[in-house]
Amino acid sequence: MDRSLAQLYVIGAVQIRKFYIKKLLSLQTELVYLQTFHFYNNLEYLMAAYSAVISLLRTLDERNIHELFHDHTAEALDSLRAITGYFQKVLDEFEPGKIKSFEEKIRVAASEAEDVVELKTRQIIKGSSWTFGILQHQDLLPVVEKMDTIKKQVMETVSHDADQVHELVGDSLIDTSSTINPMRSDKSEDDIVQGIDDDLEIIVKRLIGPPSDLEIVTITGMGGIGKTTLARKAYDHLQIRYHFDILAWVTITQEFRNRNVLLEALRCILKSTDSFNAKDYDDNELADLVQKKLKGRRYLVVVDDIWTKNVWDSIRGIFPNYKNGSRILLTTRETEVAMYASTCSPHEMIHLSLENGWRLLCDKVFGQKYEHPPELDEIGKEIVEKCQGLPLTISVIAGHLSKVANTLEGWKDVARNLSEIIASHPNQCLGVLGLSYYHLPNRLKPCFLSMSSFPEDFQVDTRRLIQLWIAEGFIRTSAGSRKSLEEVAEHYLEDLISRNLIQARKRRFSGEIKACGIHDILREFCLIEAEMTNHMHVERTHLTLPTQKNNVCRFSFQTESYSVDDCYKLIPPVSRSIYLFSRLNLPLQPCIRLHRRLPIYRHDPIIHEFFSRFNLLRVLSIFNTNGYFKSFPLVITKLFHLKYLQVRFDGDIPNSISDLQDLQTLICSNYSFYVNLPREIWMMKNLRYICMGGVTYLPSPRRGSLVTRMPNLEELSGVCFTSCTNEVFSGIPNIKRLIIHVPYFRKQFPHRKLDMSRLTKLVAFKFKGSTLFQYTIKGFGFPTSLRRLSLTLCSFVWADISPIVMMLPNLEELKLKHCQTLSDEQCDEWSDNWGYNWRWTDKWSDDWRLSDEGKFKSLKLLQLSGSTLTHWDASSDNFPNLKCIVLKECHWLREIPADFWEISTLELIELHDCCTSAEDSAKNIAQEHEDNMGNNFLKVDIYNYRN
Repeated sequence: MDRSLAQLYVIGAVQIRKFYIKKLLSLQTELVYLQTFHFYNNLEYLMAAYSAVISLLRTLDERNIHELFHDHTAEALDSLRAITGYFQKVLDEFEPGKIKSFEEKIRVAASEAEDVVELKTRQIIKGSSWTFGILQHQDLLPVVEKMDTIKKQVMETVSHDADQVHELVGDSLIDTSSTINPMRSDKSEDDIVQGIDDDLEIIVKRLIGPPSDLEIVTITGMGGIGKTTLARKAYDHLQIRYHFDILAWVTITQEFRNRNVLLEALRCILKSTDSFNAKDYDDNELADLVQKKLKGRRYLVVVDDIWTKNVWDSIRGIFPNYKNGSRILLTTRETEVAMYASTCSPHEMIHLSLENGWRLLCDKVFGQKYEHPPELDEIGKEIVEKCQGLPLTISVIAGHLSKVANTLEGWKDVARNLSEIIASHPNQCLGVLGLSYYHLPNRLKPCFLSMSSFPEDFQVDTRRLIQLWIAEGFIRTSAGSRKSLEEVAEHYLEDLISRNLIQARKRRFSGEIKACGIHDILREFCLIEAEMTNHMHVERTHLTLPTQKNNVCRFSFQTESYSVDDCYKLIPPVSRSIYLFSRLNLPLQPCIRLHRRLPIYRHDPIIHEFFSRFNLLRVLSIFNTNGYFKSFPLVITKLFHLKYLQVRFDGDIPNSISDLQDLQTLICSNYSFYVNLPREIWMMKNLRYICMGGVTYLPSPRRGSLVTRMPNLEELSGVCFTSCTNEVFSGIPNIKRLIIHVPYFRKQFPHRKLDMSRLTKLVAFKFKGSTLFQYTIKGFGFPTSLRRLSLTLCSFVWADISPIVMMLPNLEELKLKHCQTLSDEQCDEWSDNWGYNWRWTDKWSDDWRLSDEGKFKSLKLLQLSGSTLTHWDASSDNFPNLKCIVLKECHWLREIPADFWEISTLELIELHDCCTSAEDSAKNIAQEHEDNMGNNFLKVDIYNYRN
């Protein structure tokens, strides 16, 4: 009895010990989570301060500031610029928390200073303030003194010992991997098992295949997509276990420490009998021990969740190359890091298909047997579709579904409240995705948060997004840099895409991004973060008026409609940006209300009052496609600081548009077929981007003996052919993208050559002709800088295409859409004119023959749409760098040149509604390419919509 009792005591003690250990680990996990949250909270304040500082610097860098202010005022502005530059440097270089108590002060002071500078600028331009007096100096002095006081306090703080000033101790933030971090992505991804069989097969082959040299295999993808799970599956695979002598798993935390990596590797490498005391070894000795244990052995080391190139540089030398087939498998959210670590292309994980996502959800909710009520099938797939193929999100939603009744109404409720459910699991979902955001450099954070401006599933044109970033003040060139603001913004966008935070929704064949968006779950995080940092306020449900003064200066309305009264209460006069996706309900008389349209007229006092109060507005973007202004609202031309304007209206643009001297982007959707721009638009020197919806007449820049220019204009879209004179082209010398429309009626179409040879920076040109009067290709004079050429409804002889296009050494894309090829008889008709009157003729033989000497040296994409081409006689030598052929509705073309299989660069042949023999020739080319070149890189896509 005594012995049994003693055993019970022992068992009880063990159980109690296990309970307390579990409790201790739980408390430790909670502590780490709280510390991490505290750390990220610091980052939020820092981002808001950084954004305000960069915006102020952009304002102070503008040219008119230097021209308008002099003497003491100019000195005060120089002091303000120096102080602001110091704040930028501190926020860039010091870790979060170091100056936390000052970050909000910096944000407020920088915003106030910018308000004062812009208001004074407006007053001077409008003549309501002294241009050369001390009035501006007196007004600026308080904000300069306030900024200087904060600067002195910050300098005093950062000069102290780091241990005394850190409000959050760095070493206790995220400990070694043995400490559980609830916000780590690998923990959340571990049990995601559906839809990665093909990925697993590819990774295993790359790990056990040639070469014998040490090779780094990389896996990339956004957070929560299953990178760690795939790596774990490969790590545990039987072939891998059999093939490698040593396997080690190393997890990289965001707070990287080289010693922890060495210790983790040694824990995997050493056997239990090889125990050692780590305290007896310094870092160099630990590295030597790792290499000693790996020597002569074929090893696989998984480096999970690496974030930066510097970290890779720190650990790369630990693992030697014994030329025995050893491998390093690396997972990262940062595509740029993967490409830096390995010369081989990274394995990019894609989102789950609807089928695999549904299987995963069923597996989580109902178990392996998938015994679910059939009535849940449709709503269940709808839920999966809303998760957009992200395994992490599906798992979180599945966890919630497992706790609710398996009824149709219960699941419909989940589908309706998906965003709220995800937001209620921050440590499981948004926290994991948020790691990518928190790891961003400060300069990229405002750009990412700007994606909250757009509604769910919105696809934004890349160039418009870039212009928005510039107008918002998020982009600034570094001192001495020759890069333009657009080039810097493009680099920022590519960086955010490589970090899997923004998605490239459309790309050109050259790889250039046409349109982008954001995953719904990342958008949810973006909305929360934007609100917490006062970056932007987004209304996406019914209007909820704030209970306290709103410190936000950017607003986006994304519901069906809002009243002006509610907007008054929500938007402060110092607002900088308004995005309207909603219909603005104005209290007008019922007799003039228009169904589903904004009943706004030119002199309407309500709309005038609404817009006139926002004197500091930089961005006004009205996206609502169901409404428009009856005419261009003149009040908008009073918004002196406006840089970005997107508006829908009827009629012409008024002369007073030239009052917007800071305007950089003008986007007008118009219900009129023709739109007239005023001559005064040539006075707007800062315009970079003009996009007009209708055929737009642009007058000559000449006024008497005075000739004006728009030197910064880079894109002009929708301009009428009749406007395209030599004088107009002289006024836009730096244009890069040009889209010209031909008027519908012949009487408005001049018979002359379109000489663009002086536009030496033009890289993209589109011409949209008329069905009644088609311009001939001989009438164009192209600059050699052209890279993309698209001609619609033109006329030509095939013999003229080759010499004209071959004279463009940089041309990469050629698109000929619904162009009419002419017979010899018709050539005589247009030989003396630059246009051809369209009429139907009997079919004739339509051949495109290329000589052996003729080469399209740089051409990568060739598209023919609606062509009457019957025979194409060419060789692979004519297109040495061609990557893609697209044929649409080329009904008479019998075959593609047979020896195109010899074009080593060819990757895709795409046919839409072409004849069967042309489809067969494309398949034969792909087969010959595979048989002779030993690869199946050439893809053939065939689409038949007629069937």
